[in-house]
Order: sequence, then C-alpha cells, then structure tokens
Amino acid sequence: MRILNIGILAHVDAGKTSLTERLLFDTGVIGRLGSVDAGTTRTDSGAVERRRGITVRSSVASFTTRDLHVNLIDTPGHGDFTAEVERALGVLDAAVLVLSAVEGVQARTRVLMKTLRRLGLPTLIFVNKTDRAGAREDGTLAAVRAGLTPRVVPMATVRALGTRDARTVPHSFDDPAFRERVAEALAEDDDGVLADLVDGRVPDADRLRAGLADHTARGLLHPVYFGSALSGQGVAHLLDGLARWLPPARGESAGEPSGTVFAVERAPSGEKTAYLRLFSGTLDRRTRVTLHRREPDGTVTEHGGRVTGLDVVGGGGHRLTPGGIAAIRGLPAVRVGDRLGARGDRHEAVFAPPSLESVVRPLRPDDASRLYAALGALADQDPLIATRPLPDGAGTSVLLYGEVQKEVLAATLAEEFGVEAVFEESRPVFRERPAGTGAAYEGIDRRTAPAFWATIGLRVEPGTPGSGMVFRRETELGALPHGFDRAIEETARRTLQQGLYGWPVTDVVVILTHSGYASPVSTGTDFRCLTPLVLMRALAEAGTRVYEPCHAYELELPTDSLSAATGLLAEQGATIGDTVPVGAGAGWLIRGVIPARRIAAVERRLPGVARGESVWWSSPAADRPLPGTPETRERTDGNPLNRAEYLRSLGRG
Repeated sequence: MRILNIGILAHVDAGKTSLTERLLFDTGVIGRLGSVDAGTTRTDSGAVERRRGITVRSSVASFTTRDLHVNLIDTPGHGDFTAEVERALGVLDAAVLVLSAVEGVQARTRVLMKTLRRLGLPTLIFVNKTDRAGAREDGTLAAVRAGLTPRVVPMATVRALGTRDARTVPHSFDDPAFRERVAEALAEDDDGVLADLVDGRVPDADRLRAGLADHTARGLLHPVYFGSALSGQGVAHLLDGLARWLPPARGESAGEPSGTVFAVERAPSGEKTAYLRLFSGTLDRRTRVTLHRREPDGTVTEHGGRVTGLDVVGGGGHRLTPGGIAAIRGLPAVRVGDRLGARGDRHEAVFAPPSLESVVRPLRPDDASRLYAALGALADQDPLIATRPLPDGAGTSVLLYGEVQKEVLAATLAEEFGVEAVFEESRPVFRERPAGTGAAYEGIDRRTAPAFWATIGLRVEPGTPGSGMVFRRETELGALPHGFDRAIEETARRTLQQGLYGWPVTDVVVILTHSGYASPVSTGTDFRCLTPLVLMRALAEAGTRVYEPCHAYELELPTDSLSAATGLLAEQGATIGDTVPVGAGAGWLIRGVIPARRIAAVERRLPGVARGESVWWSSPAADRPLPGTPETRERTDGNPLNRAEYLRSLGRG
C-alpha cells in the first residue's frame, strides 16, 4: 500500500483540528467527532491544548483511503511555535493548507504558504467554513491569488454559500469549461499544452489529470477545495484529491536507515516515546541505533541505544519501512530533532534560535527541584527552549519565541506537572562574536603546587557567518590522552555559552595550540577546570561585539495608515526597505527588518494605528550589531574572567 505523510496547517482558528477530526471520522478511525470547544479532539491530547483550543505540539494520526495509507501530522498554528511547524514540515511528503471562507487569507496563512513554497512541498488548499455567515467563494479565491499564489485550480463550487444548507459541488473533467481552465493553468509551465491551446485544441481529460498530478507534485499548482469540516461537506472530495494529486512517500529499503524524530512524548513513569519518520532503510525492534543531534551552538553530538519497542503508526506491525512513521521506545536520551543516519542530509532542518529569555521560579520554593525536572522534560519536546539554572537559587532561565509560548509553558507546568510557576518579564537574547584574534596559555609549573595539573594553550579567531563554534587543533594528534583532549573541547563549547558580556558566543573558531599533562597526577577534571580560564583570557584579548536578533517583516495596511505606521516602525528601531502599493490604491505593503525585542510592541499597537485592518508577519533574519553600550547578562559559570572569583567557585580559592 502506498504511504503519504501530510501536514494540516492553518492560521489559528481556521479549523485545521476540526478538519483532522472529520478526516478520521469519515475514514472510520474514530466513532464520533471530537470538539475543539469541548476539548475532546483526538490530536490535541494535552490538557493545555484542549483548554486553549490551539495545537501546541505535533501529533500524528493515520487513516486509509482507497489504496493509500495516510499519516496525518497536525501541526501548531501559532507563530510562537514556528520550530514545531518547521520540524513537522521536514518529515512531510505534502501538506493541506486550511483557510476560512469567512476570514480568508490571514497573516499566518501567508507565512505558512511562503514556507511551503520555499520547501517545495506539494500543497492542496482547503477553504473551510463555507456554511458560516459571511463566507465568500470568489472573494476568497481572489485573496488566495493575491496573497498566497496565483497558481491555483478551484476543484469545486459551493451552492447556498454562507448558510447551513451550503453544498459543495465538485467540478468534473467531463465539463469542457473546467477542462479549459485546467489546461490554461497547466500551460504556464507546459509548452505542449500551451501549443494545443494556441491551435484551438483542449487536451483530453486523461492528459489533463496526469498534468495536474505532475504539476501539483512539483509544487507548481495548488488544487483548491471547498467545504465544511463541521458538516463534512467537501471532505470526501478532499480525500479523493489526496489520493489523486499528491505524491506518495518514496525511499529505498536497502542501506542504512535514515530518519528524523519529530515528536517525543513522556509517560508518567518517565519513559519516552519518540515518533520517527523513516526516509530510507528499515528499522526493527531490538535494533541498536545512533542518533545525531545538532546543538544550539551548531555542533553535532551523538547518542544511541537499543530500540526496545517499535509500533508502526496505523497498525503496520513492528518493522518500519521507508515513508512510514513509528512510535519508538528504549532511547532515554532522545529529543525532538534527532537524526537517524547520515548527518547533514537534505532532511536535516536548522532552526533560528529563540530570541527571548525569561526567568521562571516556582511559586512554592519547595517545588524548585520539581520545576527543574519538569522543564527538562519539556525541553525533550522542544530542545530550543534550552534551560539553565541561575546561581544562588534565583530561578531557571528559559528561551522562548514569544509570549504565547510562555503562557502555554506556565499552564503546562501547572496542569501536567503540578508545579505553579512565575515567569518574569521576557528580555531579548543577544549573541557575541569575536572582534579580533586572541591567545592565552597556562602550563604546569612543577616548581610550585599548580592549581591544575594541565597545560592548555588556546587561540580564538572570528569564524565564518553561520558556522557556530568550530574547534580545531594545532597540537600533534595523540599527544594528549583522548579523555583529556575531549574534556578541553567539550568544556570550550560549554564555556562559550557565556562570553565577555554573558551572552552565547557564535561564529568563532577555537584552536588548541598547546597541551600537556603530568602522568599519573593529571585528571580530566584538571582540563575541564582550566579550559574556561584560558579560553576567556583569549576571548578577552580578541574582544567581542554584541549582536541583537532581528526579524524580516511584511506589513500590509490601508493607504491612510501609512504615515502613522512608518512612524511606529521608526520609533521601534525598524528599518524600512520597500514600500509598494497593493492593488488599485487599496493599501501599501512595507518590508524591512526590526529588532526581535520590539516586535511585541509593534503587534500591540498596530491595530490602533491601522484600525484593525493591518496584516503583519515576521520571521527570523540575520542579526545586527547592538548600538551603544552592550547589555550584560548574569553569569552562571563562576566567572572565569576573574581568576580569584572563579577559583573560589571551584572551592580552590
């Protein structure tokens, strides 16, 4: 049987979770429809998701239609969960983009479509809520063509639109007018079809069906379906479209297995279940595997274990084949985003790090250890929220993408872990980059009692943009025992999480220039303790510059709001790149770059500036130097910039 992995994506409240329920119900997977309002939906399994009516984590369900087994990934719709969406997209074969026939194309819809087109994912569009008052067909199609893509083919029309009697009427390839519309859409990229139309011939139905399937699979065309997830109208037509137009999963069974972990669940006992999409090879229970993980600083680490449990989603047994998804147990260190197989292949996703940080403390001091354990469990589901304990029990730092994510974390901690937590006001997370080159050295002085029985020399240099942290050696290979050498590299990476001003250091090259040890007294602890002192001296000599995270933005607004909006953007430190008219004098589109820390203020004030008629979206972009005196962040590493203070923190002062 063919396998198809699809994602359901939409702006918040467009109805993607309701559509998921309808697909499962109509294909016999569930016996009754769940309700978002009642909190009984299949894919929103968490208490927070059910209560808030939004999807936070990627969930997977499956159904069969005709000869096609469909694994359905229900992904987050809110902008604060961008990383969750992108992880899910990385394991998909195709997508269904849901929008409302009432609200039409919304800001998040445009962001999602841009991402789908960038990834080249075949996409069907489902226009939901055709039975709601205010639903539009022609207006929605016009908005899709103007705001998403002009390359669409409407596959149906709606009778009694905007009423409870709304009925979806599919177009037929037996209709000459429909065949001609399909041919005109194909002719944009098919010279043969174009030649036929020029000569007054419309290709036959079989040729048009084949062309539509090919163009949809290549992401050149997007069939548009109409219906209602609540009433079920148009959903059978959509199911037919999944089987007809979207390309099934492909992959070779031979060779080593390759796949991606895109979701992790933790049982009350603490056991983890990882959901893995396999791209090639096969995977069985009791197989020993090695997983690769890209850390926040860009480095790749490895961990592994033996698969003790493997259940193919959809009841496919205990052997996972290419294209399939399985729930896997037995890997205690597994996290979302881990890769099985070769590193750096086309399926590996790289995400912009969160740009906000908040300090979280337990409401009851006795819950401090439970809070830290709960945050660790949540980091398994989203590693990019990376936590770090602050000194003297001052709380735990958590990285975030937005304020809604913080609210969801607080509710999750309370409802799923029983820990009431207080989050402080969010602040931006800056980055440091070396401004020059610096070197430092400290060796074993046998004439005195050395603080550390280790010799280390390090040089720090600027790295290429986007390289993260690179560690190299100028010392002779094997001159240092492997354990000592590894201790230096691992500690250097950890040390650079706090640079001269306390911010993570990126795009940096660290070179080991000298090394030595005294057998048998030297230990790995000596190298782990000395590395921060030497590295921070080298970094201080090189100097660093602090950079702030920025987003590229687009803003659509009415013509008479342009002046006030540009004033607001300038006030918040945004640059304005392009200002272009939209439509026939209907408004303006502004593009530019804005500091991530200023986005919340813009989003809060825009509705008043543009009378609620603006459309705003942004996505992470290149950062830029922070003007003025750099802001500092509290250190949690004992402060190796100050030798006496650092030694006291180690108990050696």
